[in-house]
Amino acid sequence: MKTILLTGAGGFVGARIALHLKDRYKLITFPKGMLASADPEAVYAFAMEQKPDAIIHTAAIADIGDCEKDPEASYRANVLLTVALCRAAQDLGVKIVCYSSDQVYTGCDPKDGPYREDIPLSPANVYARHKLEAEQRGLAVCPDAVMLRATWMYDLPGDSLPIRGNMVCNLLSQAQENRTERFSTTDLRGITYVRQVAELTEKALRLPGGVYNFGSPNDRNMYDTAIAALRALGLPGELAQPDDSRPARCLAMNPDKLRSFGLVFDDTADGFERCVQAAAGYCKD
Repeated sequence: MKTILLTGAGGFVGARIALHLKDRYKLITFPKGMLASADPEAVYAFAMEQKPDAIIHTAAIADIGDCEKDPEASYRANVLLTVALCRAAQDLGVKIVCYSSDQVYTGCDPKDGPYREDIPLSPANVYARHKLEAEQRGLAVCPDAVMLRATWMYDLPGDSLPIRGNMVCNLLSQAQENRTERFSTTDLRGITYVRQVAELTEKALRLPGGVYNFGSPNDRNMYDTAIAALRALGLPGELAQPDDSRPARCLAMNPDKLRSFGLVFDDTADGFERCVQAAAGYCKD
């Protein structure tokens, strides 16, 4: 059985990737707490010692506010560890898939979206700048690395997997509290069902090296996206109200490059439907 070194296996994305892969691969993870504190050289040495057949790197400091408060910690976690693992993949001669973010498109002109991977970038926050540098430096040391620009993701609780705040859960909480929220009509981005992300991550191991937009396409603004999610959940649309006051923003991504290799995500609205249907089998009461 082939082995995969998986980082972030206890996190929202990594745990679902682990669940998807567990019956087909032997999964190797870092000792608990190592990635939070170890020197990048120690991370490199651990990967070299394990000699995996592939590496999937999901671990990160992904909270934008935390990265702004502690850019040094963000740089270590989001850049230096990525580079160390890409070096290990190159030296071992194995495939590595690393998670980047749609946040790299902050700073782009909203009129230019949905964005292709080759658009000029000028990220507008620390997290985004570090993710872009991780892509660039990772590919410099390992040209066969696959860098996946992921969207905001969601899931419903179940299968004893970690859960975090996301649009679907937030809307359910609103319904329970009979509370309305305002959603921007000038903000566009894809939002992706994390279990489909887990399924397609395995296929991403076969992609040529480079950067890929990785998530559901979406031509709706956030208000219309919230309405689509409420519809899938069987909840009243009145829980979402339009907000026309916010500055225009676009993080929507063009999926054509990924699709050319046969990896196709559901449209964001279709993903909501898939999530709700699947939840019948695993969702907690």
